[in-house]
Amino acid sequence: MDVVTIFDKLWNEYTDRTPSAQKIKDLFTNKGNTVFNDHVAFRTFDDERVNIEVLAAPFIEAGYEEMGDYTFEAKKLYAKHYEHKTNRDAPRVFISQLKTNEFSEALQKEVTRLIDSVSTEELNPMDLVFKGRLWEQPSFELYEKLQKESEYAAWLYVNGFCSNHFTVDVNRLSNFKSLQEVNEFLKENGFKMNASGGEIKGTPEQLLEQSSVLADKIPVEFQELTKEITSCYYEFAFRYPMENGELYSGFIAKSADKIFESTDMKLQEA
Repeated sequence: MDVVTIFDKLWNEYTDRTPSAQKIKDLFTNKGNTVFNDHVAFRTFDDERVNIEVLAAPFIEAGYEEMGDYTFEAKKLYAKHYEHKTNRDAPRVFISQLKTNEFSEALQKEVTRLIDSVSTEELNPMDLVFKGRLWEQPSFELYEKLQKESEYAAWLYVNGFCSNHFTVDVNRLSNFKSLQEVNEFLKENGFKMNASGGEIKGTPEQLLEQSSVLADKIPVEFQELTKEITSCYYEFAFRYPMENGELYSGFIAKSADKIFESTDMKLQEA
């Protein structure tokens, strides 16, 4: 599958569960901007059947290579980012995984049980990023148990394998010169920003500023009841030039740590 096909398919699936993303993109395009995608992010577990390398397979096949790795101590995550070898317009890919052995035995057993319940055919690396949730209809009781240990694990249990967020490349917007301008524009249009760690994460000195709106909430049919739970969110990135004049292309772990919280139900209720 080529790069364009992959990201068109991902965008269609992502906007189905994140209607606000299409609305925001339309707001930008209606002002005369072409929206380019800085990166797309995915979440997974560190089980060898579904880990970072497995989810990265279709991107590697399409010409991507690994460019950096990151550790998130507080949230107990590990991540890698990938870039296309030749196509500078191709979005970066950011894949994180939960370090399950740093959690309780109960959480580890649940994760193994869920993945064990999925057939090998369903876990085909070449299309796993498009599959969503492959295991049982979720239990709200288990969702709440997981959430007490890891918001990330609870989110993944409900949403499965999908784009966690797309990211607007603010540098390439025609009518906006800063991330602050973008944030004000979004708030004027009724969107609520993730303010954890400040609305803008990162600094010009770190060469990357990021912000995001809070995740959409969609109704999920749990075994016990139907309840609105966070799905995915839209992010915005502004990059600064390095000493060689090229824009910084990596990520800042401390900033990404706060961006992850865009799906946190507690922020939705704040």
